[in-house]
Amino acid sequence: MPKQATALPKGYRGDMANGFNPQDASHLPGEDIAHVARRQRLLGPAYRLFYRSPVEISRAKGVFLYDKHGNEYLDAYNNVVSLGHAHPRVVAAIQKQFETLCTHTRYMQEPLLDYAEALIDTFDGELGRTGCAMFTCTGSEANDLALRIARYHTGKTGVIVTAEAYHGNSGAVAAISPSLGKKSALDPYVRTVAAPDSYRLPVEEIGRRMAEDTARQIADLERHGGGLAAFIADPVFSSDGLYVEPTDALAPVAEVVRKAGGLFIADEVQSGFGRTGTHLWGHARHEVDPDIVTLGKPMGNGYPVAGLVVRPELVAEFGSSMRYFNTFGGNSVAIAAAQAVLDTIVEEGLMDNATKVGGEILDGLRDLQNKYEFVGDVRGTGLYFAVELVKDRDRKIPDMDRALAAVNALRDRRILISATGADANILKIRPPLVFTSSNAGRLLEGLDEALRSVQK
Repeated sequence: MPKQATALPKGYRGDMANGFNPQDASHLPGEDIAHVARRQRLLGPAYRLFYRSPVEISRAKGVFLYDKHGNEYLDAYNNVVSLGHAHPRVVAAIQKQFETLCTHTRYMQEPLLDYAEALIDTFDGELGRTGCAMFTCTGSEANDLALRIARYHTGKTGVIVTAEAYHGNSGAVAAISPSLGKKSALDPYVRTVAAPDSYRLPVEEIGRRMAEDTARQIADLERHGGGLAAFIADPVFSSDGLYVEPTDALAPVAEVVRKAGGLFIADEVQSGFGRTGTHLWGHARHEVDPDIVTLGKPMGNGYPVAGLVVRPELVAEFGSSMRYFNTFGGNSVAIAAAQAVLDTIVEEGLMDNATKVGGEILDGLRDLQNKYEFVGDVRGTGLYFAVELVKDRDRKIPDMDRALAAVNALRDRRILISATGADANILKIRPPLVFTSSNAGRLLEGLDEALRSVQK
């Protein structure tokens, strides 16, 4: 186990919350220092590691990760393998399909259509009745494609996002992702609105404020000649700090956006596939009917598959003028993995589990809020939680140093979470959907110990 700091360390954020600082490696074992140096040489500096003492993982199963020494880590953060690591049903589906066929979408394949149909049927409203599915490899590609469709349909270029949004790492979507840091250039025609900060704003005013803010940004885009192509948001505002309430914030925004001729895009890459417990899709909590929904991360439980569901007239217009093809997007193995994931979520009752176990965790987090004065707010739905640490409850001043110290204190106890928000002062917890009450107990016990260790 890495040496624990005796004093509260100053947080290192750089351009990524909970990022490892290569200049602060003297406390690591020699073999880890050598590994970091080799990694820097071979991969370059753009790749980031988590934690003050990075974790080297050799294998994983269920909700646990294991390092090369056999030490077990509780994974309470990885949203990609939402069914748990190496889920046997997904592994079997991938292996069987790989042994049979792996090819692209330019050949007729019934499983591709079966999955598209099953996926579309999970949506309410117009998308559920008439929507079309398109497939990519990553959420970044899905958001990139959604932007292409929106800009083609509207003939406009402007995009509105929330202030600390993250929508991917391609050139187009990195340019609408403020959370990538001040050195990451934003598109001249991107505008931002404040996230629905339920901790600092009157909840009953948030929907109106967001709609008014969006209207002001639309006017500014029109004044500068770009006009509005789309408003895109993660329905639980993950990178902004995870704001799950109120659930009436997005409908008035969508109304303003459509009045201006723009499209409303729900980025479900983090919030989708049952993460919120009560709904398969985060936007459904807001009772809003998007024009496009983008999907990714947990869609293949670790196998790269992503995509979008879109109103048919939008894709008909786009597709009549240009073809869309993705060599690996929607390939036979990807579709087999995605079908296994969707079936497992439904047949194993994982949304009900997220609601049940998530409720236990949320109750436990609120107990910790009552215990520790520096825990300013606790938010969560399903198996997705935010614990906001502050220097002063009355003034609600973010405490990045303490938050990152708590994240690293948990890591030293072999429980993995991370941080989020503009000030990296919010503990971000999102366990796999198969998390049990026993797992929840270990998480809460470890978090209590970690918070106690950074109390002074």
